[in-house]
Amino acid sequence: MYKALSLGWGVQSWTLAAMIALGELEMIDAAIHSDTTYERESTRAFRREWTPFLEAMGLQVSTVSNLNARGTLVAINGNQTPLPAFTVMDGKQGQIRRQCTGEWKIGPIKRFLQAHRNKQQVELWMGISFDEFHRAKAADVKYITHRYPLLEMRMSRQDCLDWLEVHDLPSPGKSSCVFCPFANKAAWEDMKRRGGEDWQVAVDVDAQIRDLRPPGQLFVHRNRVPLEQAVIVPEWEKLPDPIELLASDDGDAECDSGYCFL
Repeated sequence: MYKALSLGWGVQSWTLAAMIALGELEMIDAAIHSDTTYERESTRAFRREWTPFLEAMGLQVSTVSNLNARGTLVAINGNQTPLPAFTVMDGKQGQIRRQCTGEWKIGPIKRFLQAHRNKQQVELWMGISFDEFHRAKAADVKYITHRYPLLEMRMSRQDCLDWLEVHDLPSPGKSSCVFCPFANKAAWEDMKRRGGEDWQVAVDVDAQIRDLRPPGQLFVHRNRVPLEQAVIVPEWEKLPDPIELLASDDGDAECDSGYCFL
């Protein structure tokens, strides 16, 4: 049996990786990070800092990606983007079916597993916590079985944060593509307030996809206006805690495949 962890470098999967590294869970063959190439800078920085720690403790970390991710951003299935963008066409509002998860996350992990499993069955560990048990799903191929250690331990996301604190380990920020249409209001506001490369990439991508499905228009923000206009930064000094960015009533803020936002 080949055992691997889907490592998104968010709170839950990082907790599992740290548990493995510290011997609280059995050692596995690999922790696989599927890099969309559009991750937040905070996620990239956390990965750079903590990969050596995991590997020093014996957990091999492998980063994979769809090398054509940037090519498919605005060119997949003809003139359609893989993003679950919000649409306006003839006055009607809708949303495109999500394809980015399969193209940029699931596909690269499966290719890695096929190359390394040596015809063994695969047990793929997923960082889904007890408070989001509804996201747990069976694998769609026969050679992979999903395992959910946090569900087995009945650990919530807060339990993961508490565990990290007890073990004097940092809590990573939310892991997602900078332009993800499932981002909530607080996340968008935080990104615009901080500015920098993350915000600029999100604005640029929003503009790039606008006219990919004429005569309609596409937007990354659910208000269906250009991102710069859609996100209004309230005038307060305190930046929201990254943990709080998950709590909002205006968006799903999750990727239901079990591969994103972990």
